Amino acid sequence: EREREMENFVPTEYWSIEAELNKKAEKNGKFKAELVGTARSKNLNIPTQEDAEDLVAKLKGASYSVSKVQHKTASRQPSPPFITSTLQQEAWRRLGFSSKRTMAIAQGLYEGIPIGGEEPIGLITYMRTDSTYVTTHAITEAREYIKDNYGSDYVPKSPRTFKKKVKGAQEAHEAIRPTSVKREPIALYPFLNKEQLKLYELIWNRMVASQMAATVYNNTSVDIQATTAGTKSMFRATSSRVAFPGFLALYSEGTDDEEGEKEKTPLPELSQGEALELLGLFPEQHFTKPPSRYTEATLVKALEANGIGRPSTYAPILSTIQDRGYVQKEKGRFKPEEMGAVVTDLLKDYFPDIVDIGFTAQMENRLDSISWGEQELVPVLQGFYGPFTSALDKALNDMPKVKPADEPTDEICEKCGSPMVIKHGRFGRFLSCSNYPQCKNAKPIRKEIDVNCPKCGAKLVERRTKKGRIFYGCSSYPNCDFAVWEKPLSTPCPKCGGLLVPKNKEMARCTGCGHEASLEEIEGPVLPG
Repeated sequence: EREREMENFVPTEYWSIEAELNKKAEKNGKFKAELVGTARSKNLNIPTQEDAEDLVAKLKGASYSVSKVQHKTASRQPSPPFITSTLQQEAWRRLGFSSKRTMAIAQGLYEGIPIGGEEPIGLITYMRTDSTYVTTHAITEAREYIKDNYGSDYVPKSPRTFKKKVKGAQEAHEAIRPTSVKREPIALYPFLNKEQLKLYELIWNRMVASQMAATVYNNTSVDIQATTAGTKSMFRATSSRVAFPGFLALYSEGTDDEEGEKEKTPLPELSQGEALELLGLFPEQHFTKPPSRYTEATLVKALEANGIGRPSTYAPILSTIQDRGYVQKEKGRFKPEEMGAVVTDLLKDYFPDIVDIGFTAQMENRLDSISWGEQELVPVLQGFYGPFTSALDKALNDMPKVKPADEPTDEICEKCGSPMVIKHGRFGRFLSCSNYPQCKNAKPIRKEIDVNCPKCGAKLVERRTKKGRIFYGCSSYPNCDFAVWEKPLSTPCPKCGGLLVPKNKEMARCTGCGHEASLEEIEGPVLPG
């Protein structure tokens, strides 16, 4: 549905105009303000370049002055400790962990890790929960830690509690938190692997930050009036600075916004009625954008918002749609495959009530009401099973057998010389001879990357393990067994000429000599756009 929404989206053009202004008789009083309204319209809409140019021509001769200055203090409260869905979302945003990987690591932290020769100790509470409840003991321990390490200003007057995030949340479980705040992440460095340490630190930071004081901002908003030939237009400039960091001293929640907020630069001291000098006007073209494809984080968020699934099912849902070839990940986002589209259309045709987005949530609520004694079991199940059986019988008799069309490729069959095509099988996509069944040549799809194997010189190709994890191996396998998990860089090692792979977001390492270098040094700085 998201993909089709993107395909049907028609972008709309619009323009914005910024003015660069300066305090008169001051060299360092420059700032920018955006046009937000004219005499004709408070809700400004500039649809075309011609409209923007007309406005710019009129505004060039205007006189500019400050019409209003507002100073406000605003506070921002910390997020509650993690529940399953928010842990999976944040682990994807901050660490790049899939939901399945996140839950596997969290399971290990929950079951216990040997610390300093002791018996295994459970480091976090149960990780499948939709409750934000935290025990009084854990809250008290966190507040004491904050006071000892940050000072009493960082401890709110009263302990902070959080309301249920999810309707019907089971309060038998707590939120996901460290079993003891006293076990700081740095103290566990010798006992946890890198992934365990990263996830534990995320959980620990979130729990401690949830009991810290709010962050306080000093916000300034300035309205600037542009007057020309009796016509008035309004520009606005805003700035924000942190007056007291509060919980942000420890933790800031990630965001799904691709572009993020514009940075709010400081404004010079301005007063009402003050005259300003115009330095320049800058019109800029924009287009409305379609919704983005889902990431692991945004898809889990959508599942939760629509009442689909439970804490224990988010990770299996995301794994299943990938394992069955319904979607593939492209730059970290889910792109539907033809198989997924075919299955979706057939299900919508023959089971419209079942695949309706509200069905799962309604059924979950009915099952909950049975457990609470509000509804009887048999009538609820009969209400579902009767219509479902009829729909199933109709589908078994009438549903056509549909296969995704073969995809042509440039590859030639080495056995008979016919073109190879991409077919779909029970284990996903594969290469097959178009002359089938006369020629039964078939092989897995190999995606070459423009990097040579450091052992034998053949091309490296993208491969997948049986569980679907991507790795990069030699195309001459089994004659050469070279393989790495990270996608190799095209630039050779500056020290030995060997193969470089990313070590993290900033560094690369050589698989041959072990030399490490910054990615910026190797590939050059990343330029905007």
